[in-house]
Amino acid sequence: MRLRDKVFVVTGGGNGIGREVVLALLARGARVAAVDLRHEGLAETTALAGTNASRLSTHPLDVADRAGVAALPDAVIAAHGQVDGLLNIAGIIQRFVPFAELDYLDIEKVMDVNFWGVVNTCKAFLPVLLTRPEAAIVNVSSMGGFAPVPGQTIYGASKAAVKLFTEGLYAELRTTPVAVTVVFPGAVSTHITENSGVSIPGGEDAAAQDPPMPMTSAADAAQQILKGLEKGSYRVLVGKDARGLDALARLAPRRATELIAKKMAALVQG
Repeated sequence: MRLRDKVFVVTGGGNGIGREVVLALLARGARVAAVDLRHEGLAETTALAGTNASRLSTHPLDVADRAGVAALPDAVIAAHGQVDGLLNIAGIIQRFVPFAELDYLDIEKVMDVNFWGVVNTCKAFLPVLLTRPEAAIVNVSSMGGFAPVPGQTIYGASKAAVKLFTEGLYAELRTTPVAVTVVFPGAVSTHITENSGVSIPGGEDAAAQDPPMPMTSAADAAQQILKGLEKGSYRVLVGKDARGLDALARLAPRRATELIAKKMAALVQG
């Protein structure tokens, strides 16, 4: 898919991978509607866009707000005249505790953003995308969606749901103009803990100094996602850790589970 002069909606556009995707799309000549819960994050993205900000619109919105998302296509079309692609990047993690220590509010919050947010936007934009001669949906799952991480069981479940939902969309839309891609990032250097309202045991500094897995930069992750968008890839694995764990999880799923459990054990409270 050629990106120049196309219009893309990017959720999570106020920080992290989402922001880098917005900036990279603008740099390639696309128009972008950036969606994020945080007004200040969107303002920072706009400032970073510089002269490209003339092709950027911002839409403060909670993707879990179904009525708000349903009204979004009209707002984007009013700003840009069309919609050619949807990139669902917004996501949060849970508190680093075992499932038994989570309450239902914790669980529902993660599912509302990570799963229902993706469902809401796809439901809202798919009718518009089907009218275009060429269109795309890119949904971000996670390495945690195919290999369980202790202390992130509900997060992993939400991302596994995104995986199968996206693959189902691919199966249903394969004969239409809408290409569908699912993305599996490994460990990426972002502020997802802060944006999720959770903390890492030992602190962010300790995790950064001795990460349990190698980290991919948000900018590099964005470039890999856009490469997949351009190619119409079925799956995109971001980072050596995601690619390696994907292979191991297919060949020896129990071994993969135990490996991650040992590496991540220090991050689980309780």
